[in-house]
Amino acid sequence: MDFQAIRREYLKGGLDNADLTANPLDLFSRWLQDAIDMGLPDANAMTLASVARDGQPSQRIVLLKGVDDKGFTFFTNYESRKARELGSNAKVSLHFPWHSIERQVEVSGVAEKISAAESRDYFHARPRESQLAAWASAQSRPLKSREVLVGQWEAIGRKYQEGEIPLPEFWGGYRVRPHQIEFWQGGQHRLHDRYEYTLQAGEHWKVERLAP
Repeated sequence: MDFQAIRREYLKGGLDNADLTANPLDLFSRWLQDAIDMGLPDANAMTLASVARDGQPSQRIVLLKGVDDKGFTFFTNYESRKARELGSNAKVSLHFPWHSIERQVEVSGVAEKISAAESRDYFHARPRESQLAAWASAQSRPLKSREVLVGQWEAIGRKYQEGEIPLPEFWGGYRVRPHQIEFWQGGQHRLHDRYEYTLQAGEHWKVERLAP
């Protein structure tokens, strides 16, 4: 395949000073809502990059489950690879790739666990099958077969056949508190629009246009 021949123009819009907000989280929320309204599949999917103790980065796609002035929230197993890496280095990068509308957002920040109460509220809002899956999966650990996993899920289902399923102690949420957010809008002739917000002292955001 001739990868060098794969190219297209980016013609779906621009980004300039008039489009910006004082707080980048307001602009992010607007862009996310645009993606949802346009029917993009998994509009809240984001790549989460973390770094192990030996300096090896790793990435995976997780779902954004909350955004407010405090930051970006996602949920996971606290014994997973990502959680182990966050335990030694809480600095992370998030990336939202909205290819079909020629937009992307990159977030740099620090991940911290949210309260057990917040995790519990979200856990019980999930479908019951997903709650059982959180109990059944020793995330990131070696697994002999899918049949073993399904068997564990079924066993947990029998254990909690009636009543509320408790929140596992090893499962919950993280909030990424951002200190830098970049917005990218594709532009014609590769003259893309890029704006970078950087958090300053006093919770003030500095914004600069970057060369594409």
